[in-house]
Amino acid sequence: MQTNLADFIKHTPDGQEADAILRSCVHCGFCLATCPTYQLLGDELDSPRGRIYLMKQVLEGQPATQKTQQHLDRCLTCRACETTCPSGVRYGRLIDIGRGVIHKKVTRSTRERSMRYLLNKILPNRSLFTSLFKIGQFFRPLILGKLKKSIPAKIPNSRKWPTKKHQRTMLVLDGCVQPEFSPNINIATARVLDKLGISLITAEKAGCCGALSYHLDAQQDGLNYMRRNIDAWWSLIDEKKNTQPIEAIVITASGCGVTVKDYGHLLRNDPAYAEKAKQISALTKDISEILAAETVNLATLLEKSGQYDKTKLAFHSPCTLQHGMQIRGVVEKILGMTGFTLCAVKDAHLCCGSAGTYSILQPILSQQLLKEKLINLTAEKPDQLVTANIGCLMHLQSGTSLPVRHWIEVLDDILSNHSTQNHK
Repeated sequence: MQTNLADFIKHTPDGQEADAILRSCVHCGFCLATCPTYQLLGDELDSPRGRIYLMKQVLEGQPATQKTQQHLDRCLTCRACETTCPSGVRYGRLIDIGRGVIHKKVTRSTRERSMRYLLNKILPNRSLFTSLFKIGQFFRPLILGKLKKSIPAKIPNSRKWPTKKHQRTMLVLDGCVQPEFSPNINIATARVLDKLGISLITAEKAGCCGALSYHLDAQQDGLNYMRRNIDAWWSLIDEKKNTQPIEAIVITASGCGVTVKDYGHLLRNDPAYAEKAKQISALTKDISEILAAETVNLATLLEKSGQYDKTKLAFHSPCTLQHGMQIRGVVEKILGMTGFTLCAVKDAHLCCGSAGTYSILQPILSQQLLKEKLINLTAEKPDQLVTANIGCLMHLQSGTSLPVRHWIEVLDDILSNHSTQNHK
């Protein structure tokens, strides 16, 4: 694709990156076949190729309109198009740049600005979110309809975080909403790794990965959350200050993982953080990657436990896992080692409609995608649904009576001699 970027962005780092991405697109249209919004709406402006044309026009100096912004807002940033694209177009980065530019040129309605402001101020702020969440749980019995489903009941848990006792140590990101919505996920992760001879620790001052703000027209806020995490982790990572630095940063929410793995790129132009961010990204691993490297030891543990569960599971692979981080088939292989029967899932590459705050900001499209995803996930009548991202977990659970859990929790059940049927 030929380009002629306008002077306002041509010589900036974002402009140079956008120009290279635009030039890599060859207009083939393969992306249309795997774009969820194009499948629903049939409008090419709601496809990756159409949105690329819209962004190109704005970056070349043509006026940005609310219509332009609307088409970009409808994008889930699922990045299924990147998996499909034969030319390797980095669409996810392009739409981040495009949205940032258009945000400065188009004024949103008061309602939209207010909603995005509240989401940006509440969700990444763990102390504020926790307080509001507990109030919601207290009044949950009095709430009716869909709102009640969005506030999970208190989750009983008799399992505890194991004490640190191994030389091998890894660090886990707590994140912002996961500790309240599903605290058992990281506890299960710590317990599984403990059995593999790895201690899992947290950093008290770490918090939101930055993705929520970055995708809510508040890119600087998002970058600041990234810097805060780097500061919180650095003393544990720096070999000059720590004789036994951590081995990896473990991520149990793939939506966070795809962002933390990108810290090095997003902060590449920050002289104070560029090198640190690069090291952070290199250390970051999804929990599936950690366990994939421990399959021999994991197989031994499973054999000793004698617990090979025949529960029928359907696995929803989040877009951030399969398209963002390009991790496919790894979780399924690990679950297969335990004896679980894994259901085949039609159109497994398509998004469930969660996509961070998308389910709040684009509820109609989100619910359509959720309905289709649940039809495909439940086609073979599984006993449970499992996934690898807290946003997907909560979104799926809002539409089904089947239990929806993180896959690491069911693995912990097996290794701890607990039947997954207990959670039905």
